[in-house]
Amino acid sequence: MSISTFVSAAAVAALVVGGASTQTSDQAADMKSMMKVDQAMVDRITSTWKSEPKALAQKVIAKYGMPQEASANRLIWMNNGPWKWSELVNEEIQHDFPMPHHDMFYQAIAWKVPADKFDELAEYDGSIIVERTKGEVGARCDKEEANFLAINLAHDVVTGKRSSSDARKAYTEAIAEMKHPEYMKGFIFTPPSGVQGDPDTATIDKSKMMMKKPG
Repeated sequence: MSISTFVSAAAVAALVVGGASTQTSDQAADMKSMMKVDQAMVDRITSTWKSEPKALAQKVIAKYGMPQEASANRLIWMNNGPWKWSELVNEEIQHDFPMPHHDMFYQAIAWKVPADKFDELAEYDGSIIVERTKGEVGARCDKEEANFLAINLAHDVVTGKRSSSDARKAYTEAIAEMKHPEYMKGFIFTPPSGVQGDPDTATIDKSKMMMKKPG
């Protein structure tokens, strides 16, 4: 047994014997990394959840298996299918487009969207979430099919194929009239790979700031 393995094991043992009051942040991280999410854990966590996210948890598990992370109010899957990550939260967020429903399932891909397209995406769908610095685009709805639809239409907006109003119309048609079924089955484009983040440009010279004397 290596020294690091022995130390980690000893830390966990100390937590079990000594109780949570002796837990440090490093020990908590070690303990978390050793915990494997299983069905019993998910059942215990979701037993007190709201009805919609509780039911959706089992559907997502049936498709993608157990989440890699689980806490009192969220389950997280990493690199599940075409997604960079998926997060199911114990929330029922009211969303009335294109008809009243609850948002709770957030799924994201790596994608660097031009900043001048952010407003159009916000006009199209308030549940499209763009993170410029991290280089991610996500959709939050009540089912995976709707997230595929939302991001596929976001891609149409970004590439100039549709305006924001055209995308809203297409989204409404897909839900109400079952049009554009291919937009709900998966991505109609190939999500970018590699680093998509935009760290922006420094406007402060850190070395000069460090040289300044206080007072």
